[in-house]
Amino acid sequence: MTEADHRYMAEALALARQAAQAGEVPVGAVVVHQGRIVGQGYNQPVSQRDPTAHAEIVALRQAARALGNYRLDGCTLYVTLEPCAMCAQAALHARLKRVVFAAREPKSGAAGSVLDLFAQPALNAHTRVEGGVLADEAAALLQAFFRQRRQQQRQQAVPLREDALRTPEAAFEAVWAQAAGYGLRREQHSRYWQREVEALQGLRLHALDVSAGSAESTWLCLHGPGGWWPQWLPWLAQRVARRQRCLVPDLIGFGQSDKPKKAAWHTPQQHARVLAGWLQIQPLPPLQVALAPGAEALQPALGALLGARIRGWHRVQPHDLLAPGAWQQAPFPDAGHRAGPRAWSEWALA
Repeated sequence: MTEADHRYMAEALALARQAAQAGEVPVGAVVVHQGRIVGQGYNQPVSQRDPTAHAEIVALRQAARALGNYRLDGCTLYVTLEPCAMCAQAALHARLKRVVFAAREPKSGAAGSVLDLFAQPALNAHTRVEGGVLADEAAALLQAFFRQRRQQQRQQAVPLREDALRTPEAAFEAVWAQAAGYGLRREQHSRYWQREVEALQGLRLHALDVSAGSAESTWLCLHGPGGWWPQWLPWLAQRVARRQRCLVPDLIGFGQSDKPKKAAWHTPQQHARVLAGWLQIQPLPPLQVALAPGAEALQPALGALLGARIRGWHRVQPHDLLAPGAWQQAPFPDAGHRAGPRAWSEWALA
């Protein structure tokens, strides 16, 4: 790299600062012909409402007008960020002699970071490319810009409703009144788990622990994509009458458990890790697992984690469970509780 390369890149950095002041991603570019700047530009896609208005394209257009030719033979393009595929191809079309860039672009760079269009022998034009000139200065400018943008976005963000992640306890009064008809009382059977289970990542898991006296066997009851604990009320009444213990969790995103809004959180593996972590902190005998319709999607991942702790898997028929009704959605104040069921439907299609 020559002294001239540093001088012209400094000119491009000055243009990048103009872009930052205008609220654009700070990238600047100059085109040099025979020691003279014939084109310059900075990022303007937002202000110009033009997806092609990258710094390189603006500079190339200005240089072509100045030289009276769309061929820019003998010219060098200096740009503060590794060109994307669009700008790299434009440089090749212009027949530039050299492209010199500062910082690398690991997400979209087309001069070696993601792909290298300049190294394709099948293309009918070739341009020499060199990187790293004033790279630290260019990278620092970009980092400062995006740091400021993140701060602004946090300040402008609409606060999440208090009840969006965690439905208030009072919302479940009607459901617990229905449960009382089956002999279940909240103060006896309902509990939340959070810090005890690492896989919860700070979320709160709700579960019922239903038994009558000394239980002769223990069941783990897993609801399906359209259910949560009230689904099990008729089935639980039968098991308690037989002196059996039933653990009935609401999976994260369902029922009284916390409800992360990102569907990507909800995978069979993640739910299985939560369930396994929750079960491992309790002194339990081997479990019988009762699967409501659709819950079989959890079986491979959970079976791999619990292994011998599971004595058997049993599919429960719909007629043994509470029929669909107002209990499914009535307590929830927003649409966030649908993220889990929506993600579950994608498992079934996979």
